[in-house]
Amino acid sequence: VRPGSEEYRDSEKYQYRPRDWEAADRDNTTIAPLITQLNTLRNAHPALQLLRNLNFHYIDQPELLAFSKRHMDDVVLAVVNLNPHQPREATVHLDLTALGLPDDPDRPFTVHDELDGSTYTWRKANYVYLDPHLRPAHIFTFRSSES
Repeated sequence: VRPGSEEYRDSEKYQYRPRDWEAADRDNTTIAPLITQLNTLRNAHPALQLLRNLNFHYIDQPELLAFSKRHMDDVVLAVVNLNPHQPREATVHLDLTALGLPDDPDRPFTVHDELDGSTYTWRKANYVYLDPHLRPAHIFTFRSSES
């Protein structure tokens, strides 16, 4: 920190860092397609456009985060690996009431991963494995499942 200042001497926000964006596209190391996909999801889901509808769900791994947003029938659940280097696995324990579902731990429901098109049958407690290099997150939308 500079004397008499709150700014760091070598703050990156004031430094010019040349980046080869075309090389990132060629090497498939850019996050631009993911950001585009997330923005498309945000535009398509009213639940993601509101600020006061955020619910966190218990997950037994501190480097994973699980949260949902709900607006009427639109429910979106995100499970994210916060570790950018290592895969993480855990069990997500859902607050079914916050998702607008009956609080029955054995009742299945279908979740659709909007990032890769996968579909899973979930219940109140669910195993997840997220590799930051392959699948850093799940963004699920819900469908009712009658068994």
